[in-house]
Amino acid sequence: MLSDWELWACANQVLKAQGDKAALYVAEQIGALALAGDDDGIKTWQAIARRITELSDEHGPVTRQ
Repeated sequence: MLSDWELWACANQVLKAQGDKAALYVAEQIGALALAGDDDGIKTWQAIARRITELSDEHGPVTRQ
C-alpha cells in the first residue's frame, strides 16, 4: 500500500490529468483491477478515490485545461 502522502499525490495528479472525468477514470481502474482479481490494487484506488472526493469538495468541480 502507498503512504498517505503518495495517495494524496496520486489523487491530485488524477484530478489534474482527468479533470471532471476523474471519477470515471478511477472507476475504470477499479473495474480493470477487479477483473484481474487484484484486491490490493482495488483498495489503493478506493483510497485514492476518497481523497479525490475530499479534494473536489474543498475546491469545487475541477475542469481539465
